[in-house]
Amino acid sequence: MSLNKKLYLVPRNVHELIAPTGNIYETTVIITKRAKHIAMHMKEELDRKLEEFMLISDEKDSIDAHRQYEITQSYERLPKPVLEATREFLEGDIVFRYMHDAEQAGGDS
Repeated sequence: MSLNKKLYLVPRNVHELIAPTGNIYETTVIITKRAKHIAMHMKEELDRKLEEFMLISDEKDSIDAHRQYEITQSYERLPKPVLEATREFLEGDIVFRYMHDAEQAGGDS
């Protein structure tokens, strides 16, 4: 095993993950929803960048193919959405609220 490989498994303190919600399952749902949002945003951005290559389907230019490959590779090197969402959650960058709290706030006006 090479020591130069990037480690994707990062030990997390469960108590840190539970602290904002009081429940590991709620934390998991919040992180998962944010990770899906990040992944959708990344996919939309990648699709926009690759769209110009899709329009020129008849002409196969090696320079365009190389640029398309480079764009795709740059997105593959980005942090995984779940890792980014976990980082955001632990740093307090994700705002969440419970449905019953939102309903009560809306009904009290």
